[in-house]
Amino acid sequence: MTTAPRVLIADDQALVRAGFRMILSADGIEVVAEATNGSEAVEATRQHRPDVVLMDVRMPGMDGLTATRHILTGPAEAPRVLMLTTFDLDQYVYAALTAGASGFLLKDVTPEQLTAAVRLVRAGDALLAPAITRRLVQRFAQHDTEPPPPHRDLAALTPRELEVLTLLAQGLSNAELAARLHLSEATVKTHVARILAKLSLRDRVQAVVVAYRTGLVAP
Repeated sequence: MTTAPRVLIADDQALVRAGFRMILSADGIEVVAEATNGSEAVEATRQHRPDVVLMDVRMPGMDGLTATRHILTGPAEAPRVLMLTTFDLDQYVYAALTAGASGFLLKDVTPEQLTAAVRLVRAGDALLAPAITRRLVQRFAQHDTEPPPPHRDLAALTPRELEVLTLLAQGLSNAELAARLHLSEATVKTHVARILAKLSLRDRVQAVVVAYRTGLVAP
């Protein structure tokens, strides 16, 4: 039986933290710590080792983007980071995705969406809000002047894996990929897992970012 995710909430608004804590706790998800800024989030992550960090983009002092970079360049067993934002198109969120965050949530997310997102991201199997994430990547990837890291060489992928990555970057779910490619969902999951392993990626969100940054998919 899978244990419940352990979560850290980083947000400078006390009401937001309290609301998220209440929602998560009611669904059996443990909130191990709270932070009011990025510096506190980094320290609390080191101390409590949560599975998932809910990270506000804009906080006083060290912002969520900087904190995410610190957290995800830390130990190999770094947590999943879910960015929290008021707006669904935020350049800071794209920067966070390229830094390794696993996705983002709007602050007006429903309780059901919040708990589902935490559980899915903890499992490493989620591309949150595919259409929104794809639109955000499309909008900002063309302004990204950084070259993709050399270890993310698409030449390592087979033709079928390239096809899967291309469709994945368009926001298709595993079920939709299976239907499009006339494969079983289990086979699709295997392809996705191999893509992530070969490109040294954390999850599907990072695969979408790499697909755009390498030019496999055009904005």
